[in-house]
Amino acid sequence: MEQHSNALRVMVIDDSKTIRRTAETLLKNVGCDVITAIDGFDALARIVDHHPHIIFVDIMMPRLDGYQTCALVKNNPAFKSIPVIMLSSKDGLFDKAKGRIVGVDQFLTKPFSKDELLGAIKAYVPGFAAVEQAH
Repeated sequence: MEQHSNALRVMVIDDSKTIRRTAETLLKNVGCDVITAIDGFDALARIVDHHPHIIFVDIMMPRLDGYQTCALVKNNPAFKSIPVIMLSSKDGLFDKAKGRIVGVDQFLTKPFSKDELLGAIKAYVPGFAAVEQAH
């Protein structure tokens, strides 16, 4: 799929409509193109089509959870360089350790703030701060 926009492409994968909408609104307000998915299966096809610059993924989802989704992304040579930020309502050491094993780049605890969301993007996507300044 040919990309016509220079905007940062951010994928948000969460089975919670509220979380998807919140993240989408915050990110669109700073000029990002947002791709949403309700679970890992839904996300995998969209990753191929949209090639996001960064992915935010919930841990607890039906069908394919966040760990499985991250492992599939990180084990694919075409997508393994995409930063994956895990969204979790739990902040446990076990969750973080399991996330590190499958290649998670960072964890955000829900509910997250706009600053936390944007901070994660700034940390992992070079040049994002300049994009944000333009809006």
